[in-house]
Amino acid sequence: MGIAQLLGFASATVVLVGMPGPNNLYISLRSLTQGRRAGVVSALAIETGTLVYIVVAALGLATVVKASPVMFTAITLVGALYLAYLGVKMLMAPVTEAAGDVPPAPLGRVFRDGVVVNLLNPKAALFFLAFLPQFTSRGAGPDQLRTEMLLLGIGALVIGLTLDLCYAVGADAIGRRVRSVRTTSRTRNRIVAAVYLALAAAAVLTV
Repeated sequence: MGIAQLLGFASATVVLVGMPGPNNLYISLRSLTQGRRAGVVSALAIETGTLVYIVVAALGLATVVKASPVMFTAITLVGALYLAYLGVKMLMAPVTEAAGDVPPAPLGRVFRDGVVVNLLNPKAALFFLAFLPQFTSRGAGPDQLRTEMLLLGIGALVIGLTLDLCYAVGADAIGRRVRSVRTTSRTRNRIVAAVYLALAAAAVLTV
């Protein structure tokens, strides 16, 4: 891999990862409703999922998934169902008079949900299945290919984490104003549920 190739990869990754998608919206949603700390935990969770993708891609398992449309469709649908489950769960959450009375979700749950959202995110899967291999050296042997996939994956992780943290901080700044407005938890739950259900619908449309 040459310098020009690496710069091209970095530039394209910034654009692809920075575009709004399930990961970015999940991080923003947590920051908006629970604050910066939850947003940062969400960003770390998302990139933990990315680590799994890096290992899978480096081991060559991504090729297996790519060669099986049925498997890829199944992963996408499971992800959509999980997002829909989170949305329905928010709609069924207990209602209190003020949003401030609603206990925030435990950070452990925030982290767990973030990892799952990324692992079942079609955009992330396509990134490692179709985009990343394009920047490896042609004719490279198995060992070299594995090394290049690891290095490219780590580069994508660093870029992704940086952008994710920007989303978390930015959404928290907006969320402070939103959280200062006294509203019922029913309204907040409906907003959060709408985001999750929209993400689920978007995932289904990629199938």
